[in-house]
Amino acid sequence: MTSSVAPFLIFYIGAAGVMLTRGMARQLLMLSIPLIGAWNLYILPTDTVISLAVFDYTLTVFKADRLSMLFGYLFHLAAFIGAIYSIHVKNSGEHVAGVMYAGSALGAVFVGDMISLFVFWEMLALTSVFLVLARNTERANSAAMRYIIIQVLSGVILLAGVLLRLHNTGTIAFTHIGLDGSLASQLIFLAFGIKCAFPLLHNWLTDAYPEATPSGTVYLSAFTTKVAVYALARSYAGTEILVYIGATMAMFPIFFAVIENDLRRVLAYSLINQIGFMVVGIGIGSELAMNGAISHAFNDVIFKGLLFMSMGAVLYRTGKMDGSALGGLYKSMPKTAFFCIIGAASISAFPLFSGFVSKSMVMVAALDEGYELVWLALLFASAGVFHHAGIKIPFFAFFAHDSGIRCKEAPTNMLIAMGLAAIICVFNGSYPWVLYSMLPFPVDYAPYTAAHVLTQTQLLFFSALAFTILKLMHIYPPELPGINIDAEWSYRMGLPKAVQAFKTVFGPLDQSIRKFGLGIVTAIIGLTFRFNGPNSALARTALVGSMVQWVIVLLGVYLALFLISSD
Repeated sequence: MTSSVAPFLIFYIGAAGVMLTRGMARQLLMLSIPLIGAWNLYILPTDTVISLAVFDYTLTVFKADRLSMLFGYLFHLAAFIGAIYSIHVKNSGEHVAGVMYAGSALGAVFVGDMISLFVFWEMLALTSVFLVLARNTERANSAAMRYIIIQVLSGVILLAGVLLRLHNTGTIAFTHIGLDGSLASQLIFLAFGIKCAFPLLHNWLTDAYPEATPSGTVYLSAFTTKVAVYALARSYAGTEILVYIGATMAMFPIFFAVIENDLRRVLAYSLINQIGFMVVGIGIGSELAMNGAISHAFNDVIFKGLLFMSMGAVLYRTGKMDGSALGGLYKSMPKTAFFCIIGAASISAFPLFSGFVSKSMVMVAALDEGYELVWLALLFASAGVFHHAGIKIPFFAFFAHDSGIRCKEAPTNMLIAMGLAAIICVFNGSYPWVLYSMLPFPVDYAPYTAAHVLTQTQLLFFSALAFTILKLMHIYPPELPGINIDAEWSYRMGLPKAVQAFKTVFGPLDQSIRKFGLGIVTAIIGLTFRFNGPNSALARTALVGSMVQWVIVLLGVYLALFLISSD
């Protein structure tokens, strides 16, 4: 028996069920939705195409290939882990938002046309914002408003690009576009770049993700940016500017992460850092680079989710997330600390952990294609991520000084979710061939060579040594409460100040123009009343005799004109 149900429908219908159920029934449904969805995807025939006729266009809501199938299975896996992690949550709205959000991500990676992509692009924004609002704090509400504005703006830019492309080419197919010099391709590229957190367009991520609920951040880290990575891989593979954009993304977050005190914000910066490796691989565009980018996206969802889950558990039990307020939690939360270390080893690309077998593919591809300087940038970024995510996160949360906080271990469902993610991290790192077999292109790459293992081990050793020396010499930036100014200053503080300055300078001129315009309107109204008002000549009551005289005159004129025309 075969299926012809688009994957997103299972999640959307399931979300309605989640909203209507309670207690154990809701928990079972939450766990069942991604399992049913994965089975539905597995039994779908490979040549299945699901289309809808809308006006004069055919919208393709499902069309699969190896690229979309890998992301499809990844998103089902992420939704399942997220469901396990969050089943203790009582807020039904948060559950519904999470399921709808995962469904929207699945819808986006299986569409075959740009109009359908736009619909799911906006659904990603509308559903995910509730995961931030569910925190129900003033900071979360403000961050959610900024988040939704930027996400909807990305959708508007995407729609403008799609309509321009339709006008220029007559097609809405979601296929390779490339930067061909047209405004349409540039607008679509910009829309993808906003959701992918390109440099200077990234602060919606570092602003909103740390303010979401503990489980909401796990969902957020899995879907939005990975859909953007998928869209770039589908439409802009081999676009060289992505190589340099990705290298910048891999490097600049390191400096912010090192001085950041909020540990979930540190992870948000490290998320941008990891996306940078993917963007570089897509920009290079070779088979090895594309395989590296896609496999690293798969691994990143798991190990970054594991790190966010460990920090979410800390937040859930302690109510704190600042590194300056934490420390010594390994005594109270040893299992969470263990899982966090596995996530840290994975993101740092330790041998036998998942990051080792995917990140290096992009770096080798950069050397093979002659991007030596980019390779050096990625090498620096690899050392940097070990500092801020591999060492800083577990060190300041679970070790460092003893904060005196004593709490319970994370709830059982959280530990199960973290354990499942940890197993996948170790499995993919130790036996990567299953993941390699799912990649878009045949894999001719051996990660465990003596040169690669030795090089990576040396990099990690000297990075750890540098951290230790800097810490002992009190040079490493201390964990202090504070606010770090990033590019978001331009719209959170700079833009309001600019508007105020504009009003100060041009306010008097504005008042003069308004006064002049009001005077003209008043004069026009006065003239109108003069000729058409209740006391004007046109408003007076005419005598019947006068009216008869005018009728006779008009009839005479008409008769004269008729006689003249007859002659």
